[in-house]
Amino acid sequence: MKTKDFYYELPENLIAQEPQKNRDHSRLMILNKKDGKIFHKHFYDIIDELIPGDCLILNDSRVLPARLYGIKQTTNAKVEFLLLNRKSENIWETLAGPGKRAKKGTKFTFGNGLMSGTVLDITPDGNRIVQFECENDFYSTLDKIGQMPLPHYITHELRDKERYQTVYSKEVGSAAAPTAGLHFTEELLQRLREKNIKIGFVTLHVGLGTFRPVKEENIKDHKMHVEHYSVPEETAKIINETKKQNGRVIAVGTTSCRTLESMYQKEKRIISCSGFTDIFIYPGYKFKVIDALITNFHLPESTLIMLVSAFAGKDNTMNAYKEAVKEKYRFFSFGDAMFIKDE
Repeated sequence: MKTKDFYYELPENLIAQEPQKNRDHSRLMILNKKDGKIFHKHFYDIIDELIPGDCLILNDSRVLPARLYGIKQTTNAKVEFLLLNRKSENIWETLAGPGKRAKKGTKFTFGNGLMSGTVLDITPDGNRIVQFECENDFYSTLDKIGQMPLPHYITHELRDKERYQTVYSKEVGSAAAPTAGLHFTEELLQRLREKNIKIGFVTLHVGLGTFRPVKEENIKDHKMHVEHYSVPEETAKIINETKKQNGRVIAVGTTSCRTLESMYQKEKRIISCSGFTDIFIYPGYKFKVIDALITNFHLPESTLIMLVSAFAGKDNTMNAYKEAVKEKYRFFSFGDAMFIKDE
């Protein structure tokens, strides 16, 4: 299967630059994967699509304000750092730009002196290993001075950092938001619980690789990035009970989907577990856990649109995207949503 098979034309003005004023007022496309039929609603209508006994599985990962703007101590030159992964106490692997200003041993200050950093080493692929120091807790300081690592296609400034977090975000560690969950409000979640929709949480820390384009001509030659996930015991119990009672397991987002399918791929059953995954889901994959999927509209030729195509069928998916463009849906991280079901 070729990467170009997952290309579609998208007018630039349909890329959402800002979140909706009200989270659950985004539009919602309903796609029946059995017959390809499409219906247009709003996200708050999702409650009418769910049946008592269904369960929603949400990714509670919280985005790090991982973009830091540093001043080189010797020259006052500006360098941007992006935290990638924590190596040990306050030591992080980072992207630095321009890299020539961040040589080994170079020292920087951040946030008018609230934090400092020293480049300890340079990795073979050019990333910088930086040791950070601050008077107060690292994460609380980062929350004050760091910026959200918004995707490259969002050029507008984000006024409220919490709008790039889900209302249920808890476990700090993502470089990007699990965006399908951005549509939920506390009120909507409470209404779902009152309808006897079970809600469980998993954690998958989203890496920057989620934005990496598929450059290989044949999709099978693409190498996925590695991400850490965990499934709590309570969530495994909810899923097993739902399956036993013939309810639907509905993944909120491709990250929740990848977590559940990775769990089953590793354990061959639904249990509490954690680990690292590089699972690549594309057409031909047989889903083991999820029965329905809530997701946003993804970039052309991305691994995410390939995952959606695996679940909904490639023709159904590409037709749905064509319809979304025609109906002027909002695309990508701050965009509208799709609910894919099989009935």
